[in-house]
Amino acid sequence: MNTKKKLAAAAAGKGAQARPEDQRLSIGSTFAYGFQHVLTMYGGIIAPPLIIGAAAGMNSQDIGLLIAACLFVGGLATILQTVGIPFFGSQLPLVQGVSFAGVSTMVAIVHGGGGIQAVFGSVIAASLIGLLITPLFSKIIRFFPPVVTGTVITTIGLTLMPVAANWAMGGNNKAPNYGSVANIGLAAATMGIVLLLSKVGSAAISRLSILLAMVLGTLVAVVFGMADFSKVGQGEIVAFPTPFAFGPPTFELAAIISMLIVILVTLTETSADIIAVGEIVGTKVDSKRIGNGLRADMLSSAISPLFNSFTQSAFAQNVGLVAITGVKSRFVVSAGGVILVVLGLLPVLGRVVAAVPTPVLGGAGIVLFGTVAASGIRTLSKVDYKNNMNLIVVAASIGFGMIPIAAPTFYDQFPSWFGTIFHSGISSAAVMAILLNLLFNHLRAGNSDNQSVFVAGTERLVKADDLRCLAEGDRFENGKLIDCDGKEVPVQASDKASEH
Repeated sequence: MNTKKKLAAAAAGKGAQARPEDQRLSIGSTFAYGFQHVLTMYGGIIAPPLIIGAAAGMNSQDIGLLIAACLFVGGLATILQTVGIPFFGSQLPLVQGVSFAGVSTMVAIVHGGGGIQAVFGSVIAASLIGLLITPLFSKIIRFFPPVVTGTVITTIGLTLMPVAANWAMGGNNKAPNYGSVANIGLAAATMGIVLLLSKVGSAAISRLSILLAMVLGTLVAVVFGMADFSKVGQGEIVAFPTPFAFGPPTFELAAIISMLIVILVTLTETSADIIAVGEIVGTKVDSKRIGNGLRADMLSSAISPLFNSFTQSAFAQNVGLVAITGVKSRFVVSAGGVILVVLGLLPVLGRVVAAVPTPVLGGAGIVLFGTVAASGIRTLSKVDYKNNMNLIVVAASIGFGMIPIAAPTFYDQFPSWFGTIFHSGISSAAVMAILLNLLFNHLRAGNSDNQSVFVAGTERLVKADDLRCLAEGDRFENGKLIDCDGKEVPVQASDKASEH
């Protein structure tokens, strides 16, 4: 009996490891790929504290403290999301960090007189509310068929392209060399290195193509004097984030309501990212897993202000890295989380990574973000477009998601809560895709077999009367109709008069 139990346990353990995301690599490979994830999202994770800190009138030292705190908390949140504990963590290769969705709202709170303390208080309160409502979001999995997930994944890639382009131009539009040939040339060189390394026969080199391209791109920048490492030695070497370094949080109702809208957006985006990475990895994602991932998001966000950081969310750009490298192990991302924690404790290492020229990040980002869009297109190829409105769902949703990307000021005259939600192209596309999928594929009242002229326009149509004129064995060759005996069948010219 004991032997049977052992065999059953061993079989269960073997089954548990069958998931693609549970793959374990060597320690060296795990941390190398993890570091690649850190480099991919580093520019994105330090941008929010830079923007918010500047809005709050902080000096460079205080902004540096914010950046270190965001790295530290992002690492802890990533470990929670990937390793997981009961009820918390999707156990998927998702990197966590400060969400861009709340930056404008936080800046508005700061400018409204609440200061950074009101920002921290609103994040704590709104995140706790978000934690309570996650069961609702975890039930929406059946409303995310490929027509929805493919649309959202495609939009994620497309909405990230302006970020890559901005990085390639230099990252700072006020700098005199912004958009210079040198910056764009460096980005192009980095992109070229990524493509060349991807073609190398060695699987290890191909999978590390992004990391190696960033290193080589930085070396190129050093040779041409485009990299500055002079500030690496300035400041503290080791520093633990001081809890509530800027004072205790304050709780203002208006700020909390504004931040709650941000939390709803964050929940939507994280749900989309969880489903997207599940699709790329090729693993099952159900409502329970989404719920665990969202709870990890909200718990991390609620604790984040304790260490002077902000709302946490899955980073879409790292979804692209999973797709392009093919490394699906969640433990690789866990290693990236450990590296983020170390960077948060060792500001000197953070300054080294920060010295990677922005155009280098841009060159790699073009490939990464394009891969996300391509993954979405691959998912959309599985969608059935015959005799339904799925083409309209895709077209309208992607178009709607592109509005804030093509025209960033489009919603400036709308109420702030509306702008907060729809200023994100990802959220816009997700909301539209979900609603249209419900309207056309779940609420079937009024549907017909051929619902739209757009559907008819996607395929060639042959009239039934024309088919009845054909005999067994008839075929077309070189524009001529040939019967089963190989003889040409005369084709009567259309009567123009009868057509009018």
